[in-house]
Amino acid sequence: MKTIQNKLRFLLIIYLIFSGKTEAFSQGFSLLDNQVQTWVDSGYYHGANLIVGNRQKVLHQKSFGNYQPETSTYIASAGKWLASATIAVLVDEGKLSWDDKVVKWLPEFTDAKGQATLRQLFSHTANYPDYQPRGNHRDDYQTLEESVRHILPLSIETPSDASIKRQFKYGGLAMQVAGRMAEIATGKPWETIFQEKIARPLQMSHTHFSPVDSVGGGHSPMLGGGAVSTVNDYAHFLQMFLNKGIYKGKRILSEKAIAEMQADQIGAAFVSMPEFPQKVRAANHKSIYGLGLWREEIDKKGNATLISSPSWAGAYPWIDYKNGIFGFLLTHIADGKMGKNNFSSFYASPVLAYLLRNEIKHTLPSKKTKVKGKISEK
Repeated sequence: MKTIQNKLRFLLIIYLIFSGKTEAFSQGFSLLDNQVQTWVDSGYYHGANLIVGNRQKVLHQKSFGNYQPETSTYIASAGKWLASATIAVLVDEGKLSWDDKVVKWLPEFTDAKGQATLRQLFSHTANYPDYQPRGNHRDDYQTLEESVRHILPLSIETPSDASIKRQFKYGGLAMQVAGRMAEIATGKPWETIFQEKIARPLQMSHTHFSPVDSVGGGHSPMLGGGAVSTVNDYAHFLQMFLNKGIYKGKRILSEKAIAEMQADQIGAAFVSMPEFPQKVRAANHKSIYGLGLWREEIDKKGNATLISSPSWAGAYPWIDYKNGIFGFLLTHIADGKMGKNNFSSFYASPVLAYLLRNEIKHTLPSKKTKVKGKISEK
């Protein structure tokens, strides 16, 4: 009961900070629409696209501001989920293992960085620097080969506490090394791998990782934050994931791959609390990350019930297993608006998952039906 009260209290705070006035009850998907419209009207975004669906079809879709359904934009960290899925296909095919060490594919990594595994690179537990240190060139190189050359001389980040072997530190630099491992294992550039394994099978014709745009300092790192997509493209990916790896009757990922990606990959690694799930869900667990995605919410058995891959710029894809539904907000923070009025896209967008649950609670027909004068559950 106390946990429920804490969640409700935290949700109320989120409403007050980010939502403005919102009706307690709604018809259709007005709670979500009103919230996104409020952000656009406040000038945080010039526009946005929102989509909601289930395993079979799209349930709701709407464009806001200057966005059209076909608008494409950089999705920042929402691309981590796509990158992880690309690696997962190679693991399914036996070309890579999540337990492969960096040094197996990149023998020049003779220091501690070479002992990190592919699993650790994609769960932010490899002890790599999160980004290039201040003063270094930003990691917006056009190829992973060049990117990795500039990662090679960096020092491993040693936890301040000697008893801690691994620590969770959210970032994107380690994923560049993972991508280069995939290139060597297949003999193909990362973009080609992504297009062959994920984009084309899912009809994501407007989604790509390269070339990397250097405008405004660059959308980087490539795997961790450089992808471009559209709302419908990403919806195809989410529907596939919700359907345990199948899209339009074709298997893209194995059920084992799906389970591995959304399983706890933190293990015994140290987590400095509070992290993202604690801040947006008042979660009290440390098993917060899988492979390229956040475990926002888990059940009593430790299974993920709400997963996502939010971005600093506002793009927010999520899957709610409790209701068998997915959602995606495609948007990009307007210049100069990050931090204004204490607004953070990264922490604001996740409120949509709970607003959708509220919509479902008040709009779907009751599962209770009368049978011979008694109430029974379907």
